[in-house]
Amino acid sequence: MSYECPACGYPGLEAPPRTSAGSGSFEICPCCYFQFGVTDDDEGFTYATWRAQWIAKGTPWESGSHQDPPAGWDPQAQLLRVQP
Repeated sequence: MSYECPACGYPGLEAPPRTSAGSGSFEICPCCYFQFGVTDDDEGFTYATWRAQWIAKGTPWESGSHQDPPAGWDPQAQLLRVQP
């Protein structure tokens, strides 16, 4: 089972971004590089603020050399799944 990043809409997270108790999973989205429990809880970014910055950078695949984007990756299509 995979989960969707609430910041960028990437559908390949391995764990839910937030646990049932409400804490962050600490997983890093390979697409926008949002780390749940750190980027939000420790650094104070909302999903919308992080998303806006990612869009302003041109929606790059942020994972760098750690992981290539999936075949057919389309950041514009994935953004359509995100709640504003």
